Amino acid sequence: MDHDHISETDLCFTGFMDAPIGLTVLSNRVIQRVNTEMERIFGWTRDELEGQSIRILYPSSVDYEKTGTRWRRWLDERPRYSDERFMQCRSGEIIWTRACGRTLTPNDPFRLMVWTFQHLEHRPSDAATLTPREREVARYTVNGYTSKETGIAMGISPRTVEVHRSSVMKKLGVQNAAELVAKMIIQT
Repeated sequence: MDHDHISETDLCFTGFMDAPIGLTVLSNRVIQRVNTEMERIFGWTRDELEGQSIRILYPSSVDYEKTGTRWRRWLDERPRYSDERFMQCRSGEIIWTRACGRTLTPNDPFRLMVWTFQHLEHRPSDAATLTPREREVARYTVNGYTSKETGIAMGISPRTVEVHRSSVMKKLGVQNAAELVAKMIIQT
C-alpha cells in the first residue's frame, strides 16, 4: 500500500486494523470494533465479536462481573486501567492476557473505552508470584489437563507437574485443583 496517497482517515483505520496488539472499542461493555489481532488472539471473527458483550471473552460470568466492578472502581478515579487475567478463546481454551484500557468518557467510564489485549503465553508479569513454569502448569490445569497430559505437553514428568501444581496451590492458598481453577479464573 502506498501510504503517501491515502487519506489520513484511511491510514488511521489501517493502523487500527493492522496494529500488532489486540485493539477493541467498547461502549457499555459491548464490543463496537475489533482489529485483526483480536481475531487472531481469540479465534472469533470480527463479525462474531462486534455487537457482543465483552462477556464472550471471559471464562465465567463471575469473572466478568468481578472484573467489571474492579474496572469501575478504578476508572471512577483515573482514566486508565490494566491487569493480567485469564480470558477465553472461541475454542474454549483459556489464555493468560494483559489487558489495558482507557475511558474516553471520564464522567461515564463505561460509555466509551479503548482496550488492548496481548496474549502473554508463558511470560509472567513483573509482579507475578508464580514462576514461568508454575504459570504454564496453571494454564494447563485451568484448561482441564491432567498431570500426565500436562507432563506430555511440557516434556516433563507427571510428578514434576504435581510438584509445580502443589507450589502454585500453596502460593494461592487453595486446597485442590478445583479451587485452583476457580482462584485463577476469578482472581485475575
